[in-house]
Amino acid sequence: MKIEMIEEVDSTNDYIKRYLGDGEAVCVCARRQTRGRGTKGRSFSSKEGGVYLSFLTFPDLGGGESFRIMAHAALSVCRTAEAFGVSARIKWPNDVLANGKKLCGILIENGIVAGRVAWSVVGIGLNVNNPLGDLPAIGLSEAAGRRLDTDDVRAALIRFFQEKSEFSDYLARLAFVGEEVLLDEGGRTYRAVLRRVLPDGRLEIAEGNEIRALSGAELICFGR
Repeated sequence: MKIEMIEEVDSTNDYIKRYLGDGEAVCVCARRQTRGRGTKGRSFSSKEGGVYLSFLTFPDLGGGESFRIMAHAALSVCRTAEAFGVSARIKWPNDVLANGKKLCGILIENGIVAGRVAWSVVGIGLNVNNPLGDLPAIGLSEAAGRRLDTDDVRAALIRFFQEKSEFSDYLARLAFVGEEVLLDEGGRTYRAVLRRVLPDGRLEIAEGNEIRALSGAELICFGR
């Protein structure tokens, strides 16, 4: 995999798309972003001291298999945290938590051609030593209880992303299984028990006596 290091860029996800025509896997890393992007149009704080990178891959997956990309990205962050002695869990679908706080942001953009994922851009912003202010987030150094070298963390994340993973590895780190959680589904907020995540990425819940699989809901809180 080709790796490019940049001091500053607006967004690694936007920058890496210049390599789409090459058909080669690439990783673009930046020390800081001026317009880092999160999910749902949110901005992502990207001050120096964090790990900000994007991977361009050509997975050739069926559309129904695209959740594997998201699961693998979250798992790569978990494995990176674990390599530095930090236990990490995943809040569905891809929020990685350490000490109950958000450790990173993941933004995935897939190119669909004839019903298949022809290319995927996986952007990951991992908090390490960067200032977080009042954000409900945590840096890997704080979670580890010692200052970590950002270059070491970046190298570990790139290494784990390139390794294979199984969906069972994702499930093993899933938080709140069997617990009552608070969900927001199309503006309706309610409590339900989180049962499991299905291979296609849907969240299976039990609301009273009814069992349903959700794709568009947001897990906004948890009961315990």
